[in-house]
Amino acid sequence: MTTLASPRLIVRTVLVGTLACAATEALAQAAAPKIDAADTAWMIVATTIVLMMTLPGLALFYAGMVRKKNVLATMAQSLAAVMVVSIVWMIAGYSLAFTGEGAFLGTLDRVFLRGVGMETVSPLAKTIPESLFMIYQMTFAIITVALVAGSVADRMRFSAFLWFCVLWLIVVYVPIAHWVWGGGFLGAAGLLDFAGGTVVHINAGVAGLVAALVLRARRGYGTENLAPYDLSLAVIGTGMLWVGWFGFNGGSALGSGSRATMAIVATHLAASAGATTWMALEWLTRGKPSVLGMISGAIAGLGTITPASGFVLPWHGLVIGICAGAACFWACTALKLRLGYDDSLDVFGVHGVGGTLGTLLCGVFAAAAVSMGPDTPNGLPGLIEGNPRQLLMQAYGVAVTIVWCAVATFVLVKVIGLLTPLRVKPEDEQAGLDISQHGEALQ
Repeated sequence: MTTLASPRLIVRTVLVGTLACAATEALAQAAAPKIDAADTAWMIVATTIVLMMTLPGLALFYAGMVRKKNVLATMAQSLAAVMVVSIVWMIAGYSLAFTGEGAFLGTLDRVFLRGVGMETVSPLAKTIPESLFMIYQMTFAIITVALVAGSVADRMRFSAFLWFCVLWLIVVYVPIAHWVWGGGFLGAAGLLDFAGGTVVHINAGVAGLVAALVLRARRGYGTENLAPYDLSLAVIGTGMLWVGWFGFNGGSALGSGSRATMAIVATHLAASAGATTWMALEWLTRGKPSVLGMISGAIAGLGTITPASGFVLPWHGLVIGICAGAACFWACTALKLRLGYDDSLDVFGVHGVGGTLGTLLCGVFAAAAVSMGPDTPNGLPGLIEGNPRQLLMQAYGVAVTIVWCAVATFVLVKVIGLLTPLRVKPEDEQAGLDISQHGEALQ
């Protein structure tokens, strides 16, 4: 015998089902990525000022430290990095670095930015358009390649540098960016690198040193006067780099919240402490504080705080800046003199040493209270908060980056040398790269 359900039971069942469906839909909408206007606005600003770091910031910084006959050629290398890296990044670099879940390399799902629409959101930056995340990361790739040019200033052929921009970006920068930030094995293992201690600074410093060693020293190095042409240009460039670093480190929070603010505070304090420390050491050892020393110390502080900036407290930034000024001063004076290499603009001494030191100190000073978030509810403590394993993880990340970058860069530079001469002719170097490479000169 069939029993009909009462009207009350039917109504109750319908209501429960309706509420359940509504709750499920609400949860799905809450979990779905949604573009946030404030985060997007901040990241547009951050992207703009990070691009400014390369052009005109780095271009002026480097141009002010070479001789007059090489000013335009040095600026041309920064300009070339912007042009070439932007195109290669759009074609395949971004996709290989930031798509897929491979331990060593991404996929070609986003080749030529396929599938990136107006409302597309990256799984790595859930509150901003993927197109914005892509171009923000592009600016990091650009300045990393451009930094390497400082090591080979005054002697590398422009055509060889163009080859370097393309090949080094794909073979060295892209894999390491994926390992650390794109879901690769270093990030998965627990390496902390907020804004590029390994990906940017160790990469650029080690690559610059290898390239400088392969090309050998500049003509007249150690015997002729190779003094900078116009340090006022370098000071202006430093100011642009300093401001741009707020977007570099603060923007790495990928949003406009308190993490970005804390990173900017730590960044500014580290730059100030690095400049002050370098100035004091130079004053003590050489009797006078040079302008070149002060701006070098500022860049050392900025580079060294980069990997730790979003994980530490303000006083940590001050300490890291002091360590940066001392360590990079030593690397650019005593170490460079002892080993005898010609790294024209001290890319290894400032960025290689600073990036290594900063990545390790991140493992010391990382504060759980600063690094707490949706993906890290318990924070990421470092050594001083009772987690020595983090320091070991940082050392592992440093070692992997150095080995891969050094070996791959050496092979690439040798391969490029088979495609085109790496170095200008002695008579062209004597005349200057402005004339020999570009047919132009400052009046």
